[in-house]
Amino acid sequence: MTLHDVDLAVEFCGLQLKNPVMPASGCFSFGKEMEMFYDLNLLGAIVVKATTLEERMGNPTPRIAETPAGMLNSIGLQNPGVEKVIRDELPYLRRFSSLPVIVNVAGTMVEDYVAVVHRLNDSQDFDAIELNISCPNVKCGGIQFGTDPEMAAEMVKAIKEASNRPVMVKLSPNVTNIVEMAQACEAAGADAISLINTLIGMQIDVEKRAPLLGNGVGGLSGPAVKPVALRMVYEVASNVNVPVIGIGGIFTGKDAIEFLMAGAKAVQVGTANFTDPYAIPRIVDEIKEWCAAHGVKHIDELIGAANPMSRRRG
Repeated sequence: MTLHDVDLAVEFCGLQLKNPVMPASGCFSFGKEMEMFYDLNLLGAIVVKATTLEERMGNPTPRIAETPAGMLNSIGLQNPGVEKVIRDELPYLRRFSSLPVIVNVAGTMVEDYVAVVHRLNDSQDFDAIELNISCPNVKCGGIQFGTDPEMAAEMVKAIKEASNRPVMVKLSPNVTNIVEMAQACEAAGADAISLINTLIGMQIDVEKRAPLLGNGVGGLSGPAVKPVALRMVYEVASNVNVPVIGIGGIFTGKDAIEFLMAGAKAVQVGTANFTDPYAIPRIVDEIKEWCAAHGVKHIDELIGAANPMSRRRG
């Protein structure tokens, strides 16, 4: 079998993706910086940086710390606000005609999220919403919705009522029961689940005898979190009927294939973009090469292959 015989296309929440690989929100900004490296049409889709109602300056510096097999970040959802995103960022991405655009939406209260979605509804330059209820780097909002099933369900219901696009919900790993969270979101109307966001971590500056990050704590990502993420994707894909996106420590095509076999229908690549700006097209190529070498004609053959309980849907 040759590479030309392999079809990586997937349908996700009614969106047609040429392959199942997309950047994770916050690790690709709004795409402009990465265009100097390759054609963004090579992406399966793009998930843009978290968008809030008003402009956010983010957390105090330092915001990034390298850790063994990963990194800590405490950016704090810095972004220009929804009005500038609609005016300056989304129309730029529509130049890439075959690129589905997903907007990550964040806030502090339910009303904030709803206001962002209402404003986005008027734009024709995006295709779906990723509801960020799991950011560990803001002092209010974010993760409080992502750790309580009832609050999560309330948020999802409000966003589904407000939105005229598909809504996927990004879950936090910082919970006791990830399946309970996913099922609460599904019951409230979520069209898909993406997981995981970062794990809460810390690093100490031993010379200053103080936390290294300006915010004290940050989100741990990278290869160190992959086993945790893979396990959670496997569990959620076994217990929901909506499609799942796998996120967490994906650096190679083999990593991505593990998440697909666990039941994810697509994957997001985050930290790898910081160490290799060509990470996503390389991962796409590696998936295709693996499929060709193993006689896999269509990517659907891999989805849930290692998880007989997987109940994923399109």
